[in-house]
Amino acid sequence: MFIEMQANEKRRLLRIAFGTTIGFAVCKLMDWPYGVFFTVFPMLLLGMVPTFNRTLAIEFIVGGFISAAEMWILQTIFKPYPTAMWFVVLFIFGYHFRFMLTTRYFLMWASGLITLSTLLNFGSYDASQATDMVVTTVLAAIISVASAYLLYWLLPDLEPFQGAPPAPPTAAQVNHRTILGALLATASFTVFQVFDLRDSLSAQVATMLILFPMTYQGSIASAKKRSKGVAYGCGLALVAQVLMYTLIGNFFLVCISLFITVMITAYFHLVERSGSGIGFGALTTIGILYGQYLTPHNDIFYSAIYRFSSVVVAMFLVLMLAYIIDYALNKFEATSNYA
Repeated sequence: MFIEMQANEKRRLLRIAFGTTIGFAVCKLMDWPYGVFFTVFPMLLLGMVPTFNRTLAIEFIVGGFISAAEMWILQTIFKPYPTAMWFVVLFIFGYHFRFMLTTRYFLMWASGLITLSTLLNFGSYDASQATDMVVTTVLAAIISVASAYLLYWLLPDLEPFQGAPPAPPTAAQVNHRTILGALLATASFTVFQVFDLRDSLSAQVATMLILFPMTYQGSIASAKKRSKGVAYGCGLALVAQVLMYTLIGNFFLVCISLFITVMITAYFHLVERSGSGIGFGALTTIGILYGQYLTPHNDIFYSAIYRFSSVVVAMFLVLMLAYIIDYALNKFEATSNYA
């Protein structure tokens, strides 16, 4: 069923599609590694928040620098000490969630959480490239912000953004959601390391995104939407793969297919009007598949199939653990989500 878009949403749709394609094209033309940052960062910047200004631009770049610094510290100081590294990762995830709840800089800490999770996934299996990952992260953040400025200049909003900030949580709710998010994020990181799941980037990112509601009930709803979104994104990527067939190595056609698939998934994200829902799950799935796994010598057929199965299993396990932690935290007044 076709849903009419508002005037600002139509322009936002074009900004997301062009921003993602610009990041992808620059990365591939320059032959830079870790292309996922160049496709997903514009999606986060242009798709996660409905507006853009200098404050948000600074937040996004600073968030990239913070994640890069955290990654560098973890890899250079704590890598030889797994137990100490586990506690430091728990601490880092904890203050990301806490600052998301208690400060005005949600985008900085939320995008940093996803970035750090991705960096940890890469760095765990390729620690020698820590410097390259740090440089790439910052570079991708700067390019994303620069393209956002350009696109907002070319396609400005026709109406001023109207939005009210959410009600602030209580002290007990802040404690509950901080501990819940930190423990689940760290558990996800631990499982991916123990079982050597180096090809499951989509699953690890999915386990981060479903934590953004920062409540057990919210994570359940987010996981359902995310699984549907990943299925749609993988299916759309497979259709694009079949249509291109042997032309998968044609850079121009790949850029066109990325633009079209991002337009489709971004449309569903915007008309859904529910933040990180089905459409956003499909959108980021497209970004990960194209940015990280599509090369002239490697198509995305196997990657798409594996992405969906691993995401569903990972989210199911996270929700099982979330139920236990949520139940335990609600037993205490200082960490009750209902206080």
